[in-house]
Parts: sequence; structure tokens; C-alpha cells
Amino acid sequence: MRKHLPTLLAAGLAAAAFTTSTQALAYGAGDFFTRLGVAKVAPKSDNGDLDLSPLLGDGAIVGTDVDDDTRFAFTLGYRFHDKIGVELLAAEQFKHDITLTAPDGSTIPASTKHLPPTLTVQYYPLGGTAASVQPYVGVGVNYTRFSSETIGIEGAELNLDSSWGAAGQVGVDLLINDNWALNAAAWYLDIDTDVSLGTTDLGKVEIDPWVVMGGISYRF
Repeated sequence: MRKHLPTLLAAGLAAAAFTTSTQALAYGAGDFFTRLGVAKVAPKSDNGDLDLSPLLGDGAIVGTDVDDDTRFAFTLGYRFHDKIGVELLAAEQFKHDITLTAPDGSTIPASTKHLPPTLTVQYYPLGGTAASVQPYVGVGVNYTRFSSETIGIEGAELNLDSSWGAAGQVGVDLLINDNWALNAAAWYLDIDTDVSLGTTDLGKVEIDPWVVMGGISYRF
């Protein structure tokens, strides 16, 4: 399902770009806005290998798999031009269960929480027009801070370093009136984190999730 989400949203945006309304709605420069909804963070599959040899003996290379999580999220933004704006994504802390799988099939449970604030510069191709369907795309930067890491090895302390990475975004507002709209959006985030147990480096985990959000938008 993960691999189909970007395709489905892109198809919806392509269709939306050709939809207009005869109702003239002010939608452009000078707008402050917030978007509220539920967001799902869906990491890519096969998140990389870690070397647990210092704890479990030579050759203890384990694969990692980071599960999805869904939480409340919101954004704040400003349109300084009819077609150009900026938006900051924020959310509740996401919690991800992590499965570490050894070559013999045995598994070790782990988990982490994270906050992924993401700032994007957005382009609205129909901004400044009377279109009631307003698609947009964005590019920017993501900062992810990890906390509350756990691992199912007695006495071991798991640490995931904070991550900086690029971000891409697609979305659409379906205008209801001058202030309210329905919203759907997706971000792709480049999230890579160095992993350690205490002071022992284990390797890198590549999370690289799609964040898919649906909710409402309000313009001030």
C-alpha cells in the first residue's frame, strides 16, 4: 500500500488542476492559514542493517524494519505571493516499533519516538484565480529529533541521532468558503539516523517515510 500512496495522490492532484469554480474566492497573497488533521508516517521497507557484533558476537548483523504510526498533526503557513507560500508541519510525537531480525530469523524488539518538524516553500499553480480546487507542491527541509529509544537487550542503551534532510510535498485544498477548506497532503522526508548502543556505533537506519495527512484548512 505504501508504494501506491504517492501515485494515488499525484493522480488526484492532476485531476484537480483542471477543476475550477465560478465562485470568486479570495485565495492568495497575504493569507495566513493552518491545516489540522490526522497524519500517518509510513517508513520505507528494509530500513538497513546494524552490526550487533560487540554485544552478540561476530557476524551478528541484523536487519531493521520500522513500523508505521498515525497521530494528530497540524501546519502553520503564510502566502506572501498569490502563487508562493511557506508552511511548517508539526505533530504529536510519533512512536515506532522497530524489529531487528538476525540471519537465523530470531528477532529483537526496539522502539523510538520522534518529532519531525518540516518547513517547505510551496508553489500554487492556480493561486490568485477563482478555482475552488487549489493544488500545490513544495520543497524544503526536515529536522527529526528522536527520544525514548528502547531495545530488548538487558542493560543496553539504544541511541538514535537527530537527522536533517530534504523534504518534498504535494497537496490540495478543496475550498468550501472564504475561510474553510478540506485538505489532503503528502510529504516525502529524507530521514537517516546513526544508531549506537551506549558509545558503540552500530550503523545507520534509513527511515525515509511518506507522511500522508487528511483534514481541514482554515485561512485567516
